[in-house]
Amino acid sequence: TAAKAFVAEQPSSTRIGVVAFAGTAQVVQPPTRAREDVIAAIDRLSLQRGTATGSAILIALSALFPEAGIDVTKFQTAKDALKPAPPPSEYYWRTEPRPEWKPVPPGSDSSAAIVLVSDGQRTVGPDTIEAAKAAADRGIRVYTVGVGTPQGVVLATEGMQMRVKLDDEQLKRVAAVTHGEYF
Repeated sequence: TAAKAFVAEQPSSTRIGVVAFAGTAQVVQPPTRAREDVIAAIDRLSLQRGTATGSAILIALSALFPEAGIDVTKFQTAKDALKPAPPPSEYYWRTEPRPEWKPVPPGSDSSAAIVLVSDGQRTVGPDTIEAAKAAADRGIRVYTVGVGTPQGVVLATEGMQMRVKLDDEQLKRVAAVTHGEYF
């Protein structure tokens, strides 16, 4: 409900994408201005085991920077994932080299952001702070939204039960590293 309300509040010119993450992460809706597609993607999300917050940030970066060649198959560490993927076949016939990427100041990209909704407890995938540093190096702010309570709560839905304990310190660190905010 909160995600749908957030989408509804954004200007129609803003492109929004959705990355689902549990044990892994994947783009379930590439960035688009079509609000009905974004809402449909949110409606398809379901509770699953695992929290791959680092993977979620890296997958979101790959959606924001498709030309960067981020190899999403290399999620052992954030640094492995950010090594450029082998160039697509179109690059084999180009005579000019691909532009070299250089880090920019954290929070300096005003055209894109990541909103990470999580309990903050990474259980699988690359380190969340390393992934946040990768976002910061590209100027992307990560706004974190904490779900759960510091004492923990049991969520029950779709025949599953999971204990969710909010790690707000981790979410605050992600936001701080990227010059985003924690909610």
